[in-house]
Amino acid sequence: MTFTGFGSDASAFLAGLAKDNSRQFFDAHRQQYDIAVRQPLEDLLGEAEKTYGPGRVMRPNRDVRFSTDKSPYKTNASMWAGSVGGVYLSLTADHLEAGGGIYEPSRDQLVRARTAIDSVPTAAAQLTEIIDALVSSGFEMAGPSLKTAPRGYDRDHPNIELLRLKHYAALTRLPVEAAPEKIRGAWKAIEALIEWGETHVGAAKSWP
Repeated sequence: MTFTGFGSDASAFLAGLAKDNSRQFFDAHRQQYDIAVRQPLEDLLGEAEKTYGPGRVMRPNRDVRFSTDKSPYKTNASMWAGSVGGVYLSLTADHLEAGGGIYEPSRDQLVRARTAIDSVPTAAAQLTEIIDALVSSGFEMAGPSLKTAPRGYDRDHPNIELLRLKHYAALTRLPVEAAPEKIRGAWKAIEALIEWGETHVGAAKSWP
């Protein structure tokens, strides 16, 4: 189906789940979740995969095995599509977050990214230009960054702010009922960051 956006039913479901995060609530409102939240995300994913690569809609259940918070469900719903980097959308009761890039890179990806920033002047210059353009258009880089220089680099390095990055991804906030064109526009804006990751970072070879 064609993605047409999210409506007030999606906000209402997630707001209700935040107040009553229980299996009883979720089961009682499962049809609302399927129609207002899950299906639009699946429609959007189908569209994104044609341009950015394979992806998935994230499952609503939280992994509570190692958490003191035993709430069974996430209070946001999200999807991802891409290979090395990709596009992302998260839906909460009161806003959307749209963007992408490489989030939580593996150790070997961090090594390659930092090596490029340190030793390939054009790579550092391109990344600076991309980040500046994104920030000026309302995006925020995913963070936080390291508080000091990564191991092996001087804290006075001319590109220390880039070296401190722990993610090569950015997000912008939109209204829940934003038009599909707004989401597509946010993804279009992030494509330069995705391309930088494909060129200078590459796919993960280890994890984490």
